[in-house]
Amino acid sequence: MHQLIQSYLAQLESLLKQHQLWQNEPIDAKALLSTTPFCHDTMAFEQWLQFVFIEKMGALVANQQPLPSNFAIAPMGELMLGNKSGGTEVTALLNKLDTAFGSLND
Repeated sequence: MHQLIQSYLAQLESLLKQHQLWQNEPIDAKALLSTTPFCHDTMAFEQWLQFVFIEKMGALVANQQPLPSNFAIAPMGELMLGNKSGGTEVTALLNKLDTAFGSLND
């Protein structure tokens, strides 16, 4: 499962870069202090994917740590990326991630 998640994270990074949704500069550290879901009050959803989701999931995978299960980030992707270039592709991949994480309880 870790290898599948690693692959999906790499694909997600690639899609974000391909559609100019990847930020090359580091994010302000204060933005990461948000307690709002998806850090919605301090960053755009694509920034959250880059600086929070990919970072945290990548660290769990790299260290062979237990992975979270049963969460859904694709609906937020649909809402926040629907009108952006590549939004449909990113959301489709988020659906695959949701499914993979959901299967951890099977």
